[in-house]
Amino acid sequence: MSYFEKFSPLLADTAFNLAGRPLPQDFLLASEGNLETFYAPFDYINTEARITICGITPGYQQAMNALNEARKQLQAGASLEEAKRRAKETASFSGPMRSNLIAMLDHIGLHQLVGINSCARLFDTHQHLVHYTSALRYPVFVDGENYSGSPAMLSRSSLRQQIDTHLAEEVRALGKTCIYVPLGPKVAEVFQRLQNNGLLRPEQLLDGLPHPSGANAERISYFLGTKSRESLSIKTNPSVLDNAKAQLRGKINKLKAME
Repeated sequence: MSYFEKFSPLLADTAFNLAGRPLPQDFLLASEGNLETFYAPFDYINTEARITICGITPGYQQAMNALNEARKQLQAGASLEEAKRRAKETASFSGPMRSNLIAMLDHIGLHQLVGINSCARLFDTHQHLVHYTSALRYPVFVDGENYSGSPAMLSRSSLRQQIDTHLAEEVRALGKTCIYVPLGPKVAEVFQRLQNNGLLRPEQLLDGLPHPSGANAERISYFLGTKSRESLSIKTNPSVLDNAKAQLRGKINKLKAME
């Protein structure tokens, strides 16, 4: 039985309160020290996708959006598969980070690679082209707060288990032609592990994009060319971002030439 099948009766039960911090204890999957992993419906895999966008892990808001959408779909009579799909599509990269992500993907020309006018279409009319996921499929919290990559994902067994089981399953299901966009260096490190294990080829990885979180605003602004090198704080290394942008555009141009 899948997790979604296991938890769908609770989700469909109007008497069950979805509120809780970080999430209802009924959905707790694993705990390791101060780390807790909870279930939220991010299971759906779009096996037809040409692009996979991968974050670190769903945050609290994304998890609640997914749980509430799954509840809405189940109560409306949707099938388990449809409810699972709609929950994931509604919640993935929802919130302010979505606009940052779209702007950066358009800036490197990813929309041209798949023949759309903007990567905004990946979130509405062209969702069939994209698979949204996270290195850690199910939301992880540290002392009750959103996990943001520390402690390192590969340093804790409960986190490595998610990578080697769930993320590896998705990569196998998506095949050898799907293009992966890991968001930030911590996710890129995870994909290097999968590449080293023979699950994907180097040309499938478009790594180097700054994480689209609002907390990364300065790096995003410089990457997009809206903030000058001279006005950057010492926290931002412009050379790293310049090199990453050049490499990303170069990879996309090679992929376009191969089509």
